[in-house]
Amino acid sequence: MTDFIDDRRAKRNVGVLVAAQAILGAQMPMIFVIGGLAGGMMSSNPCLATLPISFIVFGSMMTAPVLSPFMQKHGRRAGFFVGAIAGALGALIAAYGLYSGSFGILLLGSLFTGIYMSAGGFFRFAAADTASDAFRPKAISYVMAGGLGAAIIGPQLNKLVQDAFVVPFVGTYLAVAALNLCGMLLFFALDLPKGTKNTPKPVATIAARSRAELLRDPRIVVAIICAMVAYALMNLVMTSTPLAVVGCGFTKNNANDIVSAHVLAMFAPSFFTGHLIARFGVERIIAAGLVILLCAGIVALSGVTLGNFFVALILLGLGWNFGFIGATTMLAASHTPNERGVVQGMNDMIVFGMVTLASLASGGLMNCSGGTAVEGWTAVNLAMVPFLVLAGGALIWLTMLRPKSA
Repeated sequence: MTDFIDDRRAKRNVGVLVAAQAILGAQMPMIFVIGGLAGGMMSSNPCLATLPISFIVFGSMMTAPVLSPFMQKHGRRAGFFVGAIAGALGALIAAYGLYSGSFGILLLGSLFTGIYMSAGGFFRFAAADTASDAFRPKAISYVMAGGLGAAIIGPQLNKLVQDAFVVPFVGTYLAVAALNLCGMLLFFALDLPKGTKNTPKPVATIAARSRAELLRDPRIVVAIICAMVAYALMNLVMTSTPLAVVGCGFTKNNANDIVSAHVLAMFAPSFFTGHLIARFGVERIIAAGLVILLCAGIVALSGVTLGNFFVALILLGLGWNFGFIGATTMLAASHTPNERGVVQGMNDMIVFGMVTLASLASGGLMNCSGGTAVEGWTAVNLAMVPFLVLAGGALIWLTMLRPKSA
């Protein structure tokens, strides 16, 4: 048991996972920048422009409830290798889809990319696996901070490769395949539990709760709702951003720079988010994240200059960071170790299910809810309001329950 809570081991794992988040994670901003643009280029229906991104998130949603128990049985490392291999394969399939002019093959590649997205989402939980209670929120936030490297590497690399071939964006997908194949070597350095398959069972354990029982736990329910809203709204707006930026007369490189600033804002606060959670409590940090997301929408609705795009997307990233890391921390503290596989898989399936709907809605709202890019961008940002009300209401409900629970 001492080995499990040894923070020297946890800190080593955090260092490896930070590097993995930076290198392997760089593929996500690259794909999110070009996904809607590639979809718009290949689809005859502009409402389906963001379908490649929707297929990524759908693939992640479908994979999470399978990959989480797989990791619990065989270990995190095995699951991470599966994700990286699938990411490389998906990128190669998508590149071939673009080269051959097949929208269907592009979508198939996106589906495989979703397997990587699901596996990468478990980096944060892997950081918590070997951490003490005191170090856990910091471990989660440090791993998320690895996204700073992804924010710099991804969009800047994309500028170099997006037009490297006659067919636009083929170079992006080939670069993504290379990132997966090189980055997966990092997983050999992880020192994580190998899973229940090779782990002796303790003499006495607390029985794991059923899914229905887990979903009757207020903290688990609120953690899932807040993670779902934070991630879905971030995806809703970010997916539409390249379409809005180009539609308002700016360039693809402007879109890369705006998404880069957004991803930096998503992960830069992670250096201190864990400390803020430890000091002020997880509920307050999640609430702050929801307020910042609301401010992002207000800035986006106030104009379509480059400055508005930059500020709105920076606030969107910051709000996501507080909301999502806070919800992840709340969830990680709300279940027992033997419930980990079920809870985390269920969480990511629900979260990415909503993110899938958000990415689908993003293209429809952006391209089909008005006659201009400005009208579409307005519709996207107004759609944030009811979901912020839902998450805020859930958080207030949890706070009101606390005296009764005590």
